[in-house]
Amino acid sequence: MGAGFDFWDLRRTAWSLSRRAALQKPLPPLLLFTDPARTSDPLAAAAALPAGSAVVYRAFGAPDALEVACALRQLTRAQGVALLIGADPALARACDADGVHLPERLAPLAGPLKRSHQPWLVTTAAHGLGAARKALALGADAAVVSAIFPSRSPSAGPPMGPLRLAILARAAGGPVYGLGGINTKNARRLLASGVVGLAAVEGLAPR
Repeated sequence: MGAGFDFWDLRRTAWSLSRRAALQKPLPPLLLFTDPARTSDPLAAAAALPAGSAVVYRAFGAPDALEVACALRQLTRAQGVALLIGADPALARACDADGVHLPERLAPLAGPLKRSHQPWLVTTAAHGLGAARKALALGADAAVVSAIFPSRSPSAGPPMGPLRLAILARAAGGPVYGLGGINTKNARRLLASGVVGLAAVEGLAPR
């Protein structure tokens, strides 16, 4: 990895969590979530990911969304990295992505999207146990639960911490990722949490 991408502990912890999980469907151990305000160069961040990871590109209506998504598709395909599109199935189809990540409010789309796009990986955001259970029951492949640690995301709620995350992961009824404030300094605190992988924005961004 190049300078500015020192996330070895985060990566190692993610792969350790994935190996411990008994998954019926293979899932990426590590998810990079892009953010217009906090990921200044999505392509550079994606280029630093190891094979087997995934990028969740969140365009939030950017005028160049298709251009960036197609560039990410070309890069990730060459690297063996999956590409998910946030909240925009049409954009996912247009750039031939590997799936979508849905906000909590769009969780009911998980089942229909999986039926109409059978190869797709569909993940859904969840901010508590009820939302995680609902997303998984509706057909999502995994729930991405946040916030685990203090986060600068404007949508982040109070951090739940490793213990509450572990309780949630055991009760959710399916695969759960942790998101929110996770970085190379605190990732190992989640080794006993029962999640199937880790997700991050700034923890996987260039510094």
